[in-house]
Amino acid sequence: MAAQARQQPHWQSPPEPSNGVQLPPLKIWNSLTRSKTPFIPLDPKSKRVTWYVCGPTVYDDAHLGHARNYVSTDIIRRIMKDYFNFDVNFVMNITDVDDKIIVRGRQQHLLEEFHDPSRRRGTGTTEDTRLLALKAYMSKNLPLLSSDLSPEEISRTIDDQYKLVLDGKALDGGAAGDKEAKIKMHIKTATAASSAIVALKTGSIATDQLILQFQDVLLPYLDSLYGSTIKASDHSIFTKLTKKFENRFMEDVRALNCLDPDSVTRVTEYGQQIVDFVAKVEKNGFAYKTSDGSVYFDIDAFEKANNSYARLEPWNRNDQELQADGEGALTKKSSEKRSDADFALWKSSKPGEPSWPSPWGEGRPGWHIECSAMASDKLGSQIDIHSGGIDLAFPHHDNELAQSEAYWCEQNRQSQHQWVNYFMHMGHLSIQGSKMSKSLKNFTTIREALSRGDWTSRSLRIVFLLGGWREGIEITDDIVKEGSAWEDKVNNFFIKVNDVLEAQDDQQHDKTGGFMEQALQKTKDNVYNALCDSFGTPAAMKSISEFISEYNSADKSAISTQQTLEIARWVTSIVNTFGLNGSAKAGDDSIGWSGISIPDYAKPYLTSISKIRDTLRQTARSSKNLSAQNLKDIAEPTQNGQQPQKAEAAPYAAVLSTFQSDIATLSTSDTLAKDILQLCDRIRDTDLWDLGIYLEDRPDPQPALIRPVTRELRAAKADQHALLQQKQAQKEKARMEKDKAKEEREEKGRLSHLEMFRTEEFEEWDEEGMPVRGRDGVEVTKSRAKKLRKEWERQRRVHEAWVMEQQGKE
Repeated sequence: MAAQARQQPHWQSPPEPSNGVQLPPLKIWNSLTRSKTPFIPLDPKSKRVTWYVCGPTVYDDAHLGHARNYVSTDIIRRIMKDYFNFDVNFVMNITDVDDKIIVRGRQQHLLEEFHDPSRRRGTGTTEDTRLLALKAYMSKNLPLLSSDLSPEEISRTIDDQYKLVLDGKALDGGAAGDKEAKIKMHIKTATAASSAIVALKTGSIATDQLILQFQDVLLPYLDSLYGSTIKASDHSIFTKLTKKFENRFMEDVRALNCLDPDSVTRVTEYGQQIVDFVAKVEKNGFAYKTSDGSVYFDIDAFEKANNSYARLEPWNRNDQELQADGEGALTKKSSEKRSDADFALWKSSKPGEPSWPSPWGEGRPGWHIECSAMASDKLGSQIDIHSGGIDLAFPHHDNELAQSEAYWCEQNRQSQHQWVNYFMHMGHLSIQGSKMSKSLKNFTTIREALSRGDWTSRSLRIVFLLGGWREGIEITDDIVKEGSAWEDKVNNFFIKVNDVLEAQDDQQHDKTGGFMEQALQKTKDNVYNALCDSFGTPAAMKSISEFISEYNSADKSAISTQQTLEIARWVTSIVNTFGLNGSAKAGDDSIGWSGISIPDYAKPYLTSISKIRDTLRQTARSSKNLSAQNLKDIAEPTQNGQQPQKAEAAPYAAVLSTFQSDIATLSTSDTLAKDILQLCDRIRDTDLWDLGIYLEDRPDPQPALIRPVTRELRAAKADQHALLQQKQAQKEKARMEKDKAKEEREEKGRLSHLEMFRTEEFEEWDEEGMPVRGRDGVEVTKSRAKKLRKEWERQRRVHEAWVMEQQGKE
């Protein structure tokens, strides 16, 4: 309970700007105060902002949880730069040395050797190794299972021993959490591996599939056997891994439309600077060396010098699980540490670990020191903003703060050095109540999500804008629908205002439309206030949506073209600022965002198709001048029907030509109007749809709106198709049931009531076929005879009805 009573230390607000310096009234939720504090940069006059963000640890593909962090960070950076006009110097690190990378690099190296007979280690067979690996995995991660279980028994036993977890509960019967999510992950891994062994025995699994299903079990086992024998002086074992995933990470975040950092730092490029940084912390009296050549931060000495440790989350400073996680899986507990909470600045390298020279011997950087050294090198003794995921707050960011303030500490100072003024932590992305993370393996990678079409960079960014940057977000059907609805509304708004602007009705310039001017100004104010309130994008998005609704319901005859242009430009500038429009800048003059425009080379053909179709539909509905000759006049080839100038236009020209030819084949008949409308529907729903174009029919006298097919339109059509299939399936089911019932009635009707009881059950009947005696010679009782008579009467009626029906068919 004592740890809960700890409070955050005093935070020193940056000095107020001098007279004449104008800053926006921006407040930022600051993790150092757990409150919204006015934002004042270190250089308010030039509005320069220094910002350091913790980048990825590059040993695997980035997932949607990472996207949550980096996209939300990118949104705030764009708002700072393009909306509030700050000059932002944005630095991001790449962690390409740490325990996870070392382990993963070794494991991949050993796995390659295992699958290469000429390099394979050990004397046992691969089958023996796999079985031992599975037993070791279960012993460590699924202790309720016996290590003597055969692969065939594992799945069934898991169902028994871990039933509560599989049913969504904790092992103690309470609510499930991350612990249970991790157990489920281990169950999935062990089940896949045991199934692979069983399939291997029967020869029913391909080699590639075997490797895939077994590697998560095999990797840690091989590392436990041979990891320390790796020639770690060959750094390529590790850099091959990190370079690959750094490149893939940058590809992923660019695909999400995140701006590149102004500077990127890598741990492998900062070896000497990190050594120098640790040496100065030691010189300042806040670090000590142990006999193995490691260097630890001395928390007690730091606090005795009137400094504060664990500025961000002091209540977690004694959390041993978090401390151990911060030290890394390869770090062994040292008896020479002055306090269990002291953390490594420099780690002596053990066999199988990469190393660099230092005054303390061969070693490698601790995780936390990397960011301190790189950020200090790039941005100096004080930083405006530091950011990262909320899971890094303690111990990583708290340790960063402590060692950096120990480095920049001056003798005879009056107050503690404040290395970071504003700390921002992005909320988690959750799935089924657990945060999305690599350790839980409950993630979808960014490239998987984009390639499958689950998300686009825009749709994902909209969800994060609606959810805010600080709060956790859980991907639910409701938030996906909310994001899709917002995107669809803005899509339709841009398409329709562009339609208005292309019409260019000069007479509209005389219209006042003052009510829309007031609505626009009110929305601008609301968005400004929302973004000043710690980048409150949920409120800003709501204001934009409500304004578009107001515009949609307004009398357009009272709004001038110039006002429409001003409205469209402002909405465009905001979506550009939020990064929803590719590489477009906030101040671009263009209207709308990508995905709503029609290619210029296609417009002449689409315009002709739309005009012909509109005229045909009006003619068919009015029934006036409805003749084959009149239709031919409507579809008379135009100058746009000639061979297109560009190859890209050929598909559109072909649709126009086919449409005109099909019209010419129509002949005067009683069904001509119906034939015309069916042809018009086909052009809209098939021919043009397949080219990514949709003709949106509008009330007369408005022409159809030519627009691109969007994700929302595709989804709506898919829903409509699914509903139609459902109705057809229900109709077919009803028909089949009706036919079956009819067949059963006919089958039953064929049996004469005079013959129905002439079975082996009886041996004597009367002249009507009613049973008199049973097979045993006993006379049928009166009560049973009464029941049989009722059955006989029902069958008589059925049979006579069937006879009548057959006679009617003759």
